[in-house]
Amino acid sequence: MTYVLHYKNGKVKREGRGLSFFYFRPNSSIVAIPMGSNDLPFIFSESTDDYQTVNIQGQISYKITDPKTLADVLDFTVTDSGNYKKNDIEKLNQRIINEAQTATSTFVHGIKLKDAIRSAKTIEAQILNGLKTSTAIGMLGIDILGANVLAVQATPEMTRALETETMEKLQQEADQAIFERRNFAVEQERKIKESELNTEIAVEEKQKQIAEKRMESDVLKAENQRKLREMKVEADISVENQRKQLIEQKTANDKKEAETQGFVIETTLKPYKDIDWKTLTALNNNPDPKFNISLAFRQLAENADKIGSLNISPELLDSILNEKRQNTK
Repeated sequence: MTYVLHYKNGKVKREGRGLSFFYFRPNSSIVAIPMGSNDLPFIFSESTDDYQTVNIQGQISYKITDPKTLADVLDFTVTDSGNYKKNDIEKLNQRIINEAQTATSTFVHGIKLKDAIRSAKTIEAQILNGLKTSTAIGMLGIDILGANVLAVQATPEMTRALETETMEKLQQEADQAIFERRNFAVEQERKIKESELNTEIAVEEKQKQIAEKRMESDVLKAENQRKLREMKVEADISVENQRKQLIEQKTANDKKEAETQGFVIETTLKPYKDIDWKTLTALNNNPDPKFNISLAFRQLAENADKIGSLNISPELLDSILNEKRQNTK
C-alpha cells in the first residue's frame, strides 16, 4: 500500500508500489507515499449570523491517487530507519481541514445558531462539494472519498441556555396542551349540556305538539260527537215527524173508516129505526124455546100491574135450570 520513489542524483531511477531494491545511500533518497485510504477526523469552530460559536466535528475520508504530484508538493522522504524526515502528512491533513473549514464558513456565517445546530447534513454536503471543487486539493493529487459531520454543537453555556429555552418552550407547550385539553373538555361539556338542553327543548316541543294534536283530536272528536248527536236528533225528529204524519194519517184513515162504518151501520139500521122491537124479535125467528120464554117473562113484567096472580109450573123452571147446569158442566 506504499508507493516508492527512488531518487538518484536528483532523478527518479525507479518508482512503483511495493518495490524491493538496494540503493546507495550517499547519492540516493527514498520517498514513500501511503496509498491506502485515510480517515481524517476534524473539529473546528465557526461563528453564526447571530454571533454565536459552534463547533463542527466530523471526519473526511481521502485517498492519494497521484503520489508523484503529492511528492512534488510535500516531502515524504524517509530515513534509513524508515521514518519520515518531516511530518508533512500532518501538513496534508491540515490543508484538507482548512479547505473543509473554508467551504463551511460562508454557509455557517449566514445562518442562525439554531439553524446551524440542525444543519449537519447541509454542512456535510458543503464540505464535500468544497473539497471536490477545490483547486488546492486538486494540486495535492488526492481524491476525496467522503465527508461526514458527526456533530454541530454550541458552547456549553449556550447549550444550557438553549436547553433552558427549550425546556421553557416545552413547558409552555405542555401548559398550552393542558389548557387546550381542559378547554376542550369544557367545550365538550358545554356541547353536551347544550345537546341535553336542545334534547329537552325538542322533547318539550314534541310534547307540546303531542298535546296540541291531542287537543285537536279531542276537539275534532267532540265536534264529531256533536255532529253525531245533531244527526241523531235530526233523525229522531225526522222519525217523530214521520211517526206524527203516520199517526195523523192513521187517525184520519181510522176516522174515515169509522165514519164509513157508521154510515154503513146507520144506513143499514135506518129501516129498522121505526120498527117495534117486538116485531124485530119476531122477525129474528129464533127457534130457541128459552129465548121465547124470556120474551114471555119480559112481557109479563111489563104488564105486571095488570096481572093479579101468576102460576108458573115447576117443570118449566126445572127444564131451564137443568139445561143451565149442563152448560155449566
